[in-house]
This record gives sequence, structure tokens and C-alpha cells, in this order.
Amino acid sequence: MSAVRPVISLGGGRGDHMAGTFDMTTPVRIPKPAPVSKLDLIHRPRRNRKSDWARRLVRENVLTPDDLIWPIFLKDGDTRREEVDSMPGVERLSVEEAVREARRAVSLGIPAIALFPNTDPSLRDAEGREALREANLVCRACRAIKAKVPGLGLVTDVALDPYTSHGHDGLMRGEAIVNDETVAVLVDQALNQARAGADVIAPSDMMDGRVAAIRKGLDAEGFEEVQIMSYAAKYASAFYGPFRDAVGSGALLKGDKRTYQMDPANGDEALREVALDLAEGADMVMVKPGLPYLDIVRRVKERYGVPTFAYQVSGEYSMIAAAAERGWIDGDKAMMESLIAFKRAGADGILTYFAPRAAAALKAGL
Repeated sequence: MSAVRPVISLGGGRGDHMAGTFDMTTPVRIPKPAPVSKLDLIHRPRRNRKSDWARRLVRENVLTPDDLIWPIFLKDGDTRREEVDSMPGVERLSVEEAVREARRAVSLGIPAIALFPNTDPSLRDAEGREALREANLVCRACRAIKAKVPGLGLVTDVALDPYTSHGHDGLMRGEAIVNDETVAVLVDQALNQARAGADVIAPSDMMDGRVAAIRKGLDAEGFEEVQIMSYAAKYASAFYGPFRDAVGSGALLKGDKRTYQMDPANGDEALREVALDLAEGADMVMVKPGLPYLDIVRRVKERYGVPTFAYQVSGEYSMIAAAAERGWIDGDKAMMESLIAFKRAGADGILTYFAPRAAAALKAGL
């Protein structure tokens, strides 16, 4: 019995113009692609990207541990370490543990750490008096770290929000944050930190005239070598939420900080703020937050050519860390990509909670 060859009908009904059959055993001929003529290119940018060694050879910006400042949260109490729920992988540390991490920072090649306290609510008041106490959490940590790790730079935050019962950076009179009274307190806070061993005073309060007042106060007490890193362009940002949780001021904050922190819509104003702080004696300036304000970092660096830092703030960190936890992004690659973006924008250094992780990766050659 002979095999029946399968045949597919292609219509043939009334009015069908495609009437006919198709024999499935007939080989289908696929036409060869037309030959592609070689492009007459003088410049082929991909040549410089063809291999790892070539990419490294022409790399425009390089990130090293020298570019990093590690912000560390401090705590009192019985527990040595306490997780910050809104910042995966970040902990509040006792003074003893802060000393331990300071040693780790040195081993990783990180040149400086920045200290931020979670002040016990019982020590907070409307005037922020705890900021001026010689034995407050930041001052104890400064003394302990300088005694054990003297070669590590210590950056201390000057602002009242970790110490006030209302969560603001300055003194409140009625519903207003008063400028000049606050500046007088900030000078005393800066001196308290300098006496404890702070190397860099970093006023983050955004009060007018505070850099000049702090510089004058430091010099008058013989602290001419203590540097000022001014939070010169600090914006009223939604990205600070996890930080406020970490220092315990989020739930306390009454109102918002838009009367002293900058409007996110403004860029020229940032240049004016930076110019004022430099004229008042700032040694370094900072833009905060970081990634949403890389245009400001670039403009500041190009205009003034001074040491310019950016703060990759808690919300920026937590977005990357949380997405990585869920497997949505490669955490290490996103971390490194975000950090090199600061360098590309012109930042001389970056305050980042990724500092120890990034430094370890860099030392490992990743």
C-alpha cells in the first residue's frame, strides 16, 4: 500500500483568490541574506570598549575607598547593636561597637566616618540642651574613637534635631524656627564637639550665617585646624525619612523644614548658598540629597572648584537595598553604579551608608 502524501488545502472556495494546495514534503527554500557591505567608518567608539583592559585604560572616573565617608548611627542602652528597620543592613551602634567599626573603616581604607546620635527621648527638650553636654553620646564616641583609632577622621553633625523634643534643627519660638538664637547655640555645639576630638564640623542646620559664627568661635578657642564641611545646599527632601527613623526624630517632627531647607525646584539658589558659605570660611561644601541633585553637584564643582561632597541619603540607600533584598536588582552593581555617578558629576567625596560594603568590594577588585 503506497503512502499517502499529506496535502494542505489553501482554500479553493468560491471567491477565494488563493485557491490551491501546498505539499508539506516539498523543501522550503529560505533565501540567503543579502551581503552586507562594510561601513566606511573612521571612528568606531566600540574599539575602546572591546575588552576589560581597554575599558580600564580609558576610564574617565575611578571610585576608591578614599572617596568615601561612612555615616554611623550611635545609641545608648544595653544592646550593642540595633537594626534600623527602614534601612536594611544598617544598625545603631553603642560607643564600644562604634570603636570596633572605626577600626574596620581604617582596615578598609575609608578615611573618615560621620557620627549621628539617637538621643534618648528623656534627654530631649525644646532647647536641645543635650547637644551642649560634654558627655553626650557624640562626644563620648569621639573621645573613645580618638583614643583607639587616632588616624581616622571624625565628622560631626552640627544641628539640633537629634536633641530637640520637636525634631527641628533650630530653636522654636511659637511656630517659627528662629535663626540668630539658633546660631549662637550651634557655635557652642561645634565647640563641644571640637573639644571632644572632632576633626570636621559639619553644620547641617541651614541657618543663615552659621558658618562664619562657627569659624569665629573655633578660631577663638584655638581650633584653627578643625575643618568645616558645610551642608551648603541642603534641600527639603522626602528622601530623609529613614534617617529620621534612625535618629529617632521622625515621629517628633512638628510641621516641616521648608522655612530653612531649600526648595527642590531651585538650582541658582544653591549656588548663592554655596558662595555665602565659602565666603564665611567653609573648607568644603556638600550637596544633600545626592542622586536627585547631581546637576547641583556639577554646577557647584564647575563654578567654584572647591572640595565638593554629596550625601547619598538614607532614602537613596534604602531604595537600592530594599530592591536588592527582593531580588529586583543586583544590589552590588546598583551600589557601584550609583557611587560612580557622584564622581562623574564632579563630587570629590561621598557620604554613603554603602561605604564599608563598597570599600570591601573595591579592595577585592570587584
